[in-house]
Amino acid sequence: MSDDLGLFTDDAGEPPPRSRREARRERERLRRRKRRGSVTALAGVFVLLLVGAGVIYGGMQILQIGSYEDYDGQGTGEVVVEVSSGESVSSIASTLSKADVVASSSAFTNAAEDNKQINNIQPGFYLMRSKMSGQAAVQRILSPDAKTGRIEIRGGQRLEDQASPDGGRSPGILTKLAQATCTGAAANKCTSPEQMHEAAATADLAQLGVPQWAIADAQKAQPERRLEGLIMPGVYDVKPGEPPEEVLRQVVTKSAALLEAAGLPQNAAATQHTPYELLTIASLVQSEGIEDDFGKVARVIHNRITEPQMRLQLDSTINYPLDKPTLLTKAEDRKQPGPYNSYQNYGLPPTPISTVSKAALQAAEKPDPGTWVYFVKCYPDGHSCFATTQAEHDRYIQEAQQRGAF
Repeated sequence: MSDDLGLFTDDAGEPPPRSRREARRERERLRRRKRRGSVTALAGVFVLLLVGAGVIYGGMQILQIGSYEDYDGQGTGEVVVEVSSGESVSSIASTLSKADVVASSSAFTNAAEDNKQINNIQPGFYLMRSKMSGQAAVQRILSPDAKTGRIEIRGGQRLEDQASPDGGRSPGILTKLAQATCTGAAANKCTSPEQMHEAAATADLAQLGVPQWAIADAQKAQPERRLEGLIMPGVYDVKPGEPPEEVLRQVVTKSAALLEAAGLPQNAAATQHTPYELLTIASLVQSEGIEDDFGKVARVIHNRITEPQMRLQLDSTINYPLDKPTLLTKAEDRKQPGPYNSYQNYGLPPTPISTVSKAALQAAEKPDPGTWVYFVKCYPDGHSCFATTQAEHDRYIQEAQQRGAF
């Protein structure tokens, strides 16, 4: 039968010669493809192994799995470290490691893993030791003994030391700042109260951080009064051994920011006073009344300084240069002439007479409405009675004495 189209095999059942050659070529191509696939697969496995090893190693480094350096014992000497606001535990650990308080960051973080108090570490300076174990470092930084150089300044406090009822002296702001530099091993190079007072009286006001709006008035003040009112209430951290100028710069600079947040100098534009005058009024408010009465005390001060031929007659101004915290004055003191004698002088004293709280400053900016020009402490809890006439004021004084208010 004719097979002109090549549709049939030969008599032996084999494909034609041309078909056999093509079959061999196809088998050869399949063998080469399998060899390439095997090589590619082996290379892929090798790469995966390398990547896996890198991931494992990197993970161990990040998580600090495995061994780490750690010292033994409680350490020796003293090392001052600072914890900044918002620092994480790992950041604190890094600080301690760099200062050689601990041998490695891991020594501290691992020791702190199960201690919930570790997240409550406050900003400030801490007295640690050199070469402490991680466990010892955790225990130390959480102990009250480690915190150093922290002082709290309250509203109404003054720069100078004050006479106390027992005949002694209670430390003022400048003495407290000096004492804060004298902690631990730094005590041999700390600032004395005399050095702190000298720096406050002589250092350049702009370099100390005094706001520009206050410099001209502060420069006119007696040297020891220049910074009065320019240090705001708050908590301040002082580094042990820090020079007095640097301590004052840090405190005054922080206070300038607090004053701005409280409204100075911007809020003065809506009043009849300069920013420095508002600060002075606020210090009188702070010294003369309790917070509930701040708005009314501020109104009395405003009414008196705007009333012709009326003096302030505030006992707090009489006692200010005498370094007395009491509001009671003696007749002989009221007769002594001086820039702070508001029984003899008209207008405001030349400087603030104390630190001022935000509440006192707000009262100075926006006094309560009223016609009062007199007030007296008339209740034992410190509240005052406010009067418009002398007769009304005299009656409040009698009632106050009957209540034992003073």
